Amino acid sequence: MSRIFVTGGSGRLGRSVVSGLAGAGHTVISVDRDAIPAEQLPTGAEQYTADLLAPGEAERLIRETAPDAVIHLAAIAVPFSAPEDVIFSTNTRLAYAVVSAATDAGVPKIVTASSPTALGYGSPAGWLPPSFPLDERTPPKPWNAYALSKLIAEQTVQMFAAAQGDKIRYAAFRPCFVISPEEWEGALTQQGHTVRERLDDPALSAPALFNYVDARDVADFLDVLLDKMDTIPNGEVFFVGANDALATAPLAGLFPRFLPGSGPLTEHLTGTSPAFSVDKARGLLGWEPKRTWRTELTPPYAGPDTAANRALLNDEIPAGLVPAGATKETP
Repeated sequence: MSRIFVTGGSGRLGRSVVSGLAGAGHTVISVDRDAIPAEQLPTGAEQYTADLLAPGEAERLIRETAPDAVIHLAAIAVPFSAPEDVIFSTNTRLAYAVVSAATDAGVPKIVTASSPTALGYGSPAGWLPPSFPLDERTPPKPWNAYALSKLIAEQTVQMFAAAQGDKIRYAAFRPCFVISPEEWEGALTQQGHTVRERLDDPALSAPALFNYVDARDVADFLDVLLDKMDTIPNGEVFFVGANDALATAPLAGLFPRFLPGSGPLTEHLTGTSPAFSVDKARGLLGWEPKRTWRTELTPPYAGPDTAANRALLNDEIPAGLVPAGATKETP
């Protein structure tokens, strides 16, 4: 098993990544400005508190801990949660500092987190992709500092891959809207709503195009990615998402309501299949997401009435949940 250095290990996604990789048998070195409470630190994990933007700190810790792989998660994680120049400066400098330090230390596998927001959806000037579902070939058009910083993180690992050849392996991944285990039980998501509220009101999930992923599935993805990095092209980027959308109604009916002009692009989407494809991760890595809101939400989603809940549990879309003008479909 490997020694894996994880930045941002105390964060919403980081805690699940540290726990999942440690549970898979790896030794995990969690590095963050804040510590994971001692009682929550899993067996097989150790942690350091540090500011990785401090000159030389990233390289010092990486050399001291001698990892076999580095996974960079640390950054400002929510768009517009700080001034735009602070988000851009923090995220881009941190990505470069960690990837550069790991490269200089000769770490053989280096992975950085990106974001689906790099595609540019939600732009106030309007946005439509060439086609749906969205995948790694969809042109990125970031319109804010957070999205741009994530695209630059991808380009950072690709720059180093171009310089290093196959001597060091690099990859980036775009996790969809991350839902941590406690959020299935009612804790607030990063946007300040519960998962149930996002299911009850499509307007809450629409800005993210109804995408999501269980944090534990991201940990599983990273375990598989690290195992397969020597066998795939260097510098690859992957979407990491669930096998369905965070919606109770068909996306073909929802998208025209929330994304003007998208009707002709989304009318072929079937049921609540996701708008973001994970076919690349499935094909290149053999990874498959295991968890959906239907299996994880505690207690199971009741919807606006019991008839809706019964239909959902039978994988049907109740007539009352289909938007006006949409056709009732089976997921």
